[in-house]
Amino acid sequence: MFSILIIYEAENLQLLIKELKASIPDLDVHIWPKVENADNIEAILTWKPPLGIMAKFPKLKLIISLGAGVEEILRDPNLPANVPIVRLIEPCVTSRMTEYILLAVLRFHRQAFTYQTFQQARHWQALPLPETSSCTIGILGLGILGTDAAQKLNTLGFPIRGWSRTPKNIDGIECFHGREQLKLCLSKCRVLVCLLPLTRETKGILNRETFSAMPQGSYLINVARGQHLVEQDLLEALDSGQLSGACLDVFSQEPLPKNHPFWSYPQITITPHVATQTDSEYWTKPLIDTIRCFRGGLPLKNVVNRQQGY
Repeated sequence: MFSILIIYEAENLQLLIKELKASIPDLDVHIWPKVENADNIEAILTWKPPLGIMAKFPKLKLIISLGAGVEEILRDPNLPANVPIVRLIEPCVTSRMTEYILLAVLRFHRQAFTYQTFQQARHWQALPLPETSSCTIGILGLGILGTDAAQKLNTLGFPIRGWSRTPKNIDGIECFHGREQLKLCLSKCRVLVCLLPLTRETKGILNRETFSAMPQGSYLINVARGQHLVEQDLLEALDSGQLSGACLDVFSQEPLPKNHPFWSYPQITITPHVATQTDSEYWTKPLIDTIRCFRGGLPLKNVVNRQQGY
């Protein structure tokens, strides 16, 4: 018997449980807060667990994260030190994120916002077509999501600059790494896409200094975490013309308060954290594979480095 606790609210959980038990007959599944015996729980599947929850299960051996970021798990001061944290990576999550980024980039690049203004004014005017080869796109974060977006954009003809904490080598992508190379990376980026994990080092990285290192009139896309962005610095950059606009899918406070100044800025496109989503129907296979690897003593995939924060 292997007992797993699900701390997550989602549709189709019962279908997920049925499929899990069909593949792993001796799996004992609990859904928080209904736990008959905390001493039996060996694994937890979660994204935003309540603080202190992990310490309630003395036999906990594995934590499985549903989110691409694990900051909500790592913030727990009582997190057991030797329990591995594994992220579930499902291909549809990556493809959905890349679709969103492609849409945001192309709307900026093909001047959709200007044409929308023309339409509202009933003004017929054709603008010169922009050169794709002259629109360099910067990708902050070259993990699975960042690499896929970079490669897809590159196939469209956009020059791509990628930045990460440690050195990366990706065909067709000009790669930079470390704080000392960040400004150099930004210096030609007409569009900047943030896909970084949220760590102590990356919190607030989208700030005045970052924006000033980019060409004037550049565009920001944040699909990582709201805490990456210094909100007042963005508003000042838009007011000064240093940035021409921003597409934001994540915010420090969600839902975004109705009195937040972002709502009143026409240069800002707001979406309610929908760039990608983890659906329970897609968890089954990677979750089964993870449990089987763990129980069989095989190497686990996508293990989180706690020191790095991802």
